[in-house]
Amino acid sequence: MKKSIALLLSIVLCVGLLAGCGGDSGKGQETVILVGASATPHAEILEQVKDDLKAQGYDLQIKVYDDYIQPNLALDTGELTANYFQHMHYLENFNAERGTKLVSAAEIHYEPFAIYPGRTKSIEELADGATIAVPNDATNEARALLLLEAQGLITLADGAGINATVRDITENPKNLQIKEIAAEQLVRSLPDVDLAVINGNYALSGGLRVDKDALAAEDADSVAKTTYVNVLAVREGDENKPEVQALVKALQSDKVKQYIEEKYAGAVVPTF
Repeated sequence: MKKSIALLLSIVLCVGLLAGCGGDSGKGQETVILVGASATPHAEILEQVKDDLKAQGYDLQIKVYDDYIQPNLALDTGELTANYFQHMHYLENFNAERGTKLVSAAEIHYEPFAIYPGRTKSIEELADGATIAVPNDATNEARALLLLEAQGLITLADGAGINATVRDITENPKNLQIKEIAAEQLVRSLPDVDLAVINGNYALSGGLRVDKDALAAEDADSVAKTTYVNVLAVREGDENKPEVQALVKALQSDKVKQYIEEKYAGAVVPTF
């Protein structure tokens, strides 16, 4: 009799435990949002919304990349939920060249391109034959050349615009040597060149400030602000997923806008 009671109690206890486990199924689980980003400022901005998303049941994880190719390839294969490192013009060119179908889920900020001193400390001091480093990817090289043209250093062919290359330089009165270098290497190249035109995120990563160190920068009201706005990118068709929309809302908040304005002092400009 005692054995029967003990067996019955054991069965009841097991059923209770199983029911308890079943009742808790799904509780406490968070949806992972894995975002690829450049270290500065993109990953820093994403860090600001981690807690906000956690309160909504999302686990925001940030994977930092130091180049402009791998985060798009990782997004295309589904390794990432989204990425946040590039401007719209670069994204469109990447799709055209690689056959990917990545789209903007939201516009977040703009980073003015700027010219920084290397061996030469001012634009006025540039000697004949001086070397200026520019990014070697097509979209950012054009942007750099347009900034050099705006400073009167070169003249580009009519209509070259945002697709300009060094072959479009029609006038170069100082015989400047344009040295094409991977964007992530531009800050390191400064001791070896006279000037460098550097992307905003890599300038920040290298400890450079557009408001303190730059010799010249894009006008924040220029066409560059709309052409080169940095976006949160996703795979085509994922724009309206709940986790993507939650991330967009968090990034386009007053909290993030205030953080960007106070943290970067004009080196990063919110566009929402």
